[in-house]
Formats: sequence, structure tokens, C-alpha cells
Amino acid sequence: MKPANLLFIISDQHTRDITGCYGHPVIQTPNIDRLAHRGTRFSSAYTNCPICVPARASLATGQYVHQIGNWDNAFPYNGTVPSWGHRLNEQSFRCDSIGKLHFRGPDDDNGFTEEVDPLHVVDGVGDILGCIRQNPPFRDKRVGIDNAGPGDSTYLEYDVLNADNAVQWLANHSNDEKPWCLFLSLVCPHPPYISPAELFDLYPPEELPLPSQWQQDDWPDHSALEYFRRFFHFDKPFDESVIRRLTAAYYGVCTHLDKQIGRVLDALSVSGLEDTTRVMYTSDHGESLGARGLFGKFTMYEEAAAVPMILAGPDVPVGNVCNTPVSLVDCFPTVLDCLGGSTHPDDLTLPGDPLWGIATSPDRDRTVFSEYHAVGSQTAIYMLRNRTLKYVHYVGQRPQLFNLLDDPQECHDLADDPSQQSVLQEFQSTLGALLDPQQTDAKARADQQALIETFGGEAAVRKRGAFDNSPVPGEPPAFRSHG
Repeated sequence: MKPANLLFIISDQHTRDITGCYGHPVIQTPNIDRLAHRGTRFSSAYTNCPICVPARASLATGQYVHQIGNWDNAFPYNGTVPSWGHRLNEQSFRCDSIGKLHFRGPDDDNGFTEEVDPLHVVDGVGDILGCIRQNPPFRDKRVGIDNAGPGDSTYLEYDVLNADNAVQWLANHSNDEKPWCLFLSLVCPHPPYISPAELFDLYPPEELPLPSQWQQDDWPDHSALEYFRRFFHFDKPFDESVIRRLTAAYYGVCTHLDKQIGRVLDALSVSGLEDTTRVMYTSDHGESLGARGLFGKFTMYEEAAAVPMILAGPDVPVGNVCNTPVSLVDCFPTVLDCLGGSTHPDDLTLPGDPLWGIATSPDRDRTVFSEYHAVGSQTAIYMLRNRTLKYVHYVGQRPQLFNLLDDPQECHDLADDPSQQSVLQEFQSTLGALLDPQQTDAKARADQQALIETFGGEAAVRKRGAFDNSPVPGEPPAFRSHG
């Protein structure tokens, strides 16, 4: 593959299927759709952890969360483990970032030549309260759902600024002789569920599809999911009108995101860079929107763990759909391959494969992995996904098994089916070859407890409290204490 520039666009909390190119009947995402039309769309792409900070650390390093110890939103990436940005800089490639990184802070060497208006974790620490896994303070997320609707937010404004900066960056680097990488990290459609009024009005709530298993009678009966609902105060069902209004707001923010992406793609063309630049689009994880009585990310269901993944540009198959399972750790070798970088000897054992090769090859079976050790969970959750099946392992609790070809909405758990017991055993063996589920869970919780102690103990951490969303640059965090 001939070396080329890379425009790497990532959003935050964009559910894969809420895009036109993934088959959604209502959402308006024409710019993402045209990117897919001129490239390759991956039908089965996944995050390696369905929450922001660990997902972004895994994306940066090409390693799984349990390998690097970035367990939750209080363990931000700090540049210690080499990233693909470091590898590019070592080979004198320019690699800049614009927007949300959610790393420890700008004083670390995060692997970028320049960070433009970065959003990092609060106080260089993040959400320490989430490290309390035993008898933690519960968090009431109902207010943000009840208040969903039209309006303005700092996140909407921040992404306009990020797109502005990207347009200017492309103009400034249109004549660079050596391939470059621009990592454009947009924060939408992450909550708040507040949409520009004119985009909210595009989506009459009464006309929108409702999420899978949204009614209480249909909620999956699993102790881990029941705990998530109680933890975030979702155990009291929301009225259908509330869910519809929240859905309209989320759709509006997705269209706002798409508009910013469109501005940047237009600038790429105007700058004369379209023929020499590959584009990659993905997200760090998805959003539940009321499916199974849940909102936000956190789970291994498709709406939370699956992500959009699109490649376009020189040498990328046009109008192609790739069904081989992939995940965010595949981005590390993908970036290096795109620019023509060489592989460092220390990176030969990384779990990812270049997406360019996967896109140009026949579909094949492949198993991808995700894990969760963070807020709202009592014990670790692990996911394995091949072309047909998804296996979810809950430490100390019963597993789940879904056939995603027959049951794409994941409404029929096969884990108790006698005919599937050998399949469960195979998945358990595959997971055991990757890690020890119990020991990894214990390691995560020990590291979290140790971090709590370094910040003065549990009482001090509870007093510090938590914040709903990481603020944009220059915006103070709004803490709420949890005594």
C-alpha cells in the first residue's frame, strides 16, 4: 500500500447503528454516509472497553485494558506505554491532535507533535469515585434524561471549534512533503442530551423507533444489568414520551456531529488532499438510549459495545462492506501502515491487525475482545465476539450468549440452552487463554483501592464527589459530593 496522509476522525458515544450507512431508517448523517460510500464499512467493529478513558488508552496503545492497567476513568493514559503517535514521531512523521483526548494532561508526552485545544481528564485524575467498587455511592442519572431536548451546550460549541481548527490545519498542511496524521477527536454525541433546536425539530419524537427491550416487562433478567439500573437510578422506568424526546435529542446531536465531519471532509477536498489522504472514522463506544432499561454505555450489548468503523481513500475498496470482526486495537497498526511507518520490534506481539489488509481480504472468522472494570459494575465483564456469536462473561455471575446473525437485537440469551453448552466451554477456554478472569478482576479492584488510598481514603474520595461530564477546555467541572 502506497504511503498516504491519514485523517483519523473519532467521535464519542456514537452508536454504530444510528447512521444512515449502517441502515438506520430515520437518522440524517449524509457526510458519514458518503464517506462509507466511497470506502469500506466494517459491520462488526467493537470498542475494547465501553467507557471513555480505558477505550482511548487502548486505542492509543493498541493493547487491551488489562495489559496496560487503565481500568476506568481514573486511570488515564499518561504516555508511559508507547502509542502509535510515539511510533510516528520516532520516524519523523507529523502527528497532531485536535479535540478530546481524555488523557492525563498536556504536560505528558502523549505522542502528538501538537495538541490543539485538548480535552483531558479533570485535574489530571478523572473520576476517582468510580474506583469504589464495594458498596459504592450510587449515581442519579435521571435528571439528564428528563431534561433532554433542544438547546445549546458547551459540547456542541466545542465541536464547532474542533472542526474550525481542523479546517485551518488542513489548509496549513496541504503542501507537506511527508505523510502526516491528524487525529480529530470530536466530543459529540456524548451527553448532555441537548440538540440544536433546528436539528431536534428534524426528528418528531412520535415518529422515531424505540430501542430494543425498552419496556420494563422486556428488560433482560440478569443480576449485573439489574445492578446497573439500580446504580444509576434507572430501575424506575421512564415514560415512553421521555425516551422518545431523549432519542430525538440524541439524533439531533448525531446530525450536528455529521455536519462538523462534513465541513472537515469538504476542507480536505478544497485543499486538494482527497487523493493523497485516507480517512478513518470510528467512535470510542456506543450509547444505550433506554435499551434494556439502560442509558449511557457500560454494557456489552451491541448498542454500547459496537462502534462505527469506516475507511476511505487511496487503495481502500469502494462501496465495500467488511464482515470480519475488528476492534479499536486494530487502529495502532492501521495508522502506521497508512503513513508507511515501520513496525517497532516491541510491537510485534500487539493483538491488532491493520484494517487495510482486513478490508481488502475476503471476510473471515475472527474473535475480538472487550472488557469492563468500571463504574456501575460489581465485578469484571468480558466479551468475545466472532462472526456469528457473542459471549459475555460476568465474574461470579452467569454468562450470556447471543447468535447475532439470527438475533441481531440480542433478545434471546442462549446461555441456558443445553445444545449450546459446548459452545460456552469453547468461549471460556478462549477467554482463559487470553487472561485469568478472576485474577484480572482482583488486580483491577486492588489497583483501584490503592488509588483511593493515595487520594486520602474513601471518605475523602466520596467528599470530592463526581461530575457528569468532563468539561471542555476552560470550563470548570461541576462536582456533586457522595458522602
